[in-house]
Amino acid sequence: MVSRTSQSQTTKSPGGPPEPCGVVNLYKPRGWTSAKYVYRLRPIFGLRKIGHAGTLDPFADGVIVACVGGATRWVERIMAMPKRYRTTLRLGVTNETFDPEQPFREVPGAQPPPRAAIDAAVSAMRGDVMQTPPDYSAMRVGGRFSYQRVKAGETVRHEPRVIRIDAIDVLAYAWPRLELDIACGRGTYIRAIARDLGVTLGCGAICESLTRTAVGPFEIKGSVDLTRSDPQAVRAALVTSLDASDG
Repeated sequence: MVSRTSQSQTTKSPGGPPEPCGVVNLYKPRGWTSAKYVYRLRPIFGLRKIGHAGTLDPFADGVIVACVGGATRWVERIMAMPKRYRTTLRLGVTNETFDPEQPFREVPGAQPPPRAAIDAAVSAMRGDVMQTPPDYSAMRVGGRFSYQRVKAGETVRHEPRVIRIDAIDVLAYAWPRLELDIACGRGTYIRAIARDLGVTLGCGAICESLTRTAVGPFEIKGSVDLTRSDPQAVRAALVTSLDASDG
């Protein structure tokens, strides 16, 4: 449960008026890094202490929860919330990033898998499963982002880890595209789901488009697009409590 208040200033600042404290359910358009987009809130709320709970790749759009002022302490709680995505995979191709950010190459001999094979591969991904993060990711390796090391020519190895996929359903399939709706837990890489499905189906796959439709109670239908909303509307969207005991 979240509650919104018209009073956006809730945290006391020494010798001055209360500072804004809360979260904003943002819609991030494609083409933005998460950090650059969220930092557009700084002049709107008049402070630099702005964070976000969960990164979206530049090619992706959808919900990103921004934490303002003292609410940055809520980041871990929000990141632990379940997430929902809608994605379109392109089958029969592959690349190093498993997304549209790099040129892709055709997989030699790739054939359209039958729907039954797709349903079986998708079904096997439900529940607690092992997933290896992509090399091109924001995971930190020795103090640097994994993607930075890969771009520098270094070899990066990630160990498989347990992730939770609560639901993964086929919305549409017409070769070479497969549309999925996914509900999952923290640490799940949708690009890795594309990679692993491509391996299982023997045809390769990349994540062609990706939309995060929800983070916990924060849904895309109630999100604020900073490129289209005026500052007053953004300030009015500040949520000052996650629940009755936001700590």
